[in-house]
Amino acid sequence: MLSEPGLTLRTMRENLEIQPVPAFRDNYIWLLRRGLHAVVVDPGDALPLLPLIDSIGLKLEAILVTHHHADHVGGVVQLATRYGAPVYGPAAESITGVSAPLSGGETISLPGIGAAFEVWSVPGHTRGHLAFVGRDGDVAGVVFCGDTLFGAGCGRLFEGTPEQMFDALSRLAALPDATQFYCAHEYTAANLRFAHLIEPDNVDIMRRIKDVAVQGALGRPTVPFSLAEEKATNPFLRSHQPAVRDAAVARGAAPDPGSVFAEIRAWRNQL
Repeated sequence: MLSEPGLTLRTMRENLEIQPVPAFRDNYIWLLRRGLHAVVVDPGDALPLLPLIDSIGLKLEAILVTHHHADHVGGVVQLATRYGAPVYGPAAESITGVSAPLSGGETISLPGIGAAFEVWSVPGHTRGHLAFVGRDGDVAGVVFCGDTLFGAGCGRLFEGTPEQMFDALSRLAALPDATQFYCAHEYTAANLRFAHLIEPDNVDIMRRIKDVAVQGALGRPTVPFSLAEEKATNPFLRSHQPAVRDAAVARGAAPDPGSVFAEIRAWRNQL
């Protein structure tokens, strides 16, 4: 279980608060609230959310789901039943409780929290994985990416192909550098060890390792993180860089970025 201090680290965007709610060993459920209106993202467990919602009488406006894995959807039915909230999730996956199936290309409006999100199809980790990309207002520059992009890493390919994941990450990487990503797991420290293995001379990786160690010692999440930081330290966004390419080619990969990505993803699976 993530340490309790993570509950107190919140992002304020004008009048919108984005709060990480730790669950299981290393999951984050995200709670967005403006006044008494709230939205949750990837509620793998309802129990950590109930006291937060009930203690101040929040109105749960919606539940957003990125993919079907149990640690992301385990609390959906209980929350939707208890609070009558609509559930937005991938149409291509079987998820009990989804009332608004999405395929990507839609825009969802959540007026209670004053937010609208573009829905992106980002298959790779799972077949129907979605990302919710803030369109304007207080969520402009905010992305809830589930298990597609992690701090210094990316999701395993359980159902999709390397080509699909490479394409999904490339599209996310084309967003503005200031974009803040809210992923669903605390994996940054472990991912940075792998990044350092690939690029031992990358000073940005070495700096981030130190910063993350301090955050961990204080019990603070390393999420959200900026796209600029990922471009500097995440090997899965750096397959075009000579050091990453050379590391993959030394293991037998072709030198094009897609092949380099596939090789380092397979390499990461072994560790």
